[in-house]
Formats: sequence, structure tokens, C-alpha cells
Amino acid sequence: MSAQTYLAYDYPALSVFWSMLVFFLWIMWFVLLFRVVMDIFRDDALGGAGKAAWLLCVVLLPFLGVFVYLIARGRGMGRREVEQARAQQRAFDDYVRETARGGRSSADELARLSEMKARGDITDDEFRRAKAMVLGDHAPSAPQGNEVAR
Repeated sequence: MSAQTYLAYDYPALSVFWSMLVFFLWIMWFVLLFRVVMDIFRDDALGGAGKAAWLLCVVLLPFLGVFVYLIARGRGMGRREVEQARAQQRAFDDYVRETARGGRSSADELARLSEMKARGDITDDEFRRAKAMVLGDHAPSAPQGNEVAR
């Protein structure tokens, strides 16, 4: 009698498991590869020759190239990603701030302030402080004359 040897792929459930595992690892590999390639192009400190060398290494020897890149430059990769996320957040915050202002420019605000001053709605001192705020000097002006600092 000969004994049959069963392998993992002989069982349908294990065959599906192994297929799913291989597929998952394959997808993870491509995600990692694309992140490394994106980081190569994102790095401003790396010159053109360095970028070309890393890209050739990653394309010609993908497994070795990616793993060497992660070992050599992995820490900087995370830092660059955080910097990009912060820059995107700042851009979004600036957009929201600009939109919340109603899209009015500094010139529109100054024109509105001068109209209020001409009508007598605000004093010269209030106009000067509001103008400083519109032009970007958001710090309150120093007290003048008989005003007392608190």
C-alpha cells in the first residue's frame, strides 16, 4: 500500500486561504512599492542623480531595492509624509478661513472701513487698528494718549 501525501492546497478551505493570503501579500507589495516610488520623487533633499539611482534600483531589483530603501531612508520617509500632511492641512485651513471671510479681499475690507470712517461710524483710532488687522498685523496696537494698559 502506498501512503498518499496531502498538501495544503489539496483541501479546498486551505486552498482558498492560501490564495487569499498570496493575493493580500501581492497587493501589499504593490502598495509598498508605490509608496517608495512616491517618496523618491517627494524628497527635495535628494538630487536628480540620487533619485534616478534609487528608482533604477527599485525598478531593476524590486524586492531588494525596496527593502534597502526602507532600511536606509525609512525614517525620513515617515517625516516627509507628516510634513506633506501638515502642508495639506495648512492649505485646507487657509482655504476655509478665506471662504469663511466671504471671499472678501483686503482691498474690499479697507474700502469698507474707509466708508465707515467717512460716515463717522468709527473713529480715526478704530480705523487705524482695524486697518492694521486687515493688513495682517493682528496684534492689538499699543495704548496711546490717556488710555491705560490692563
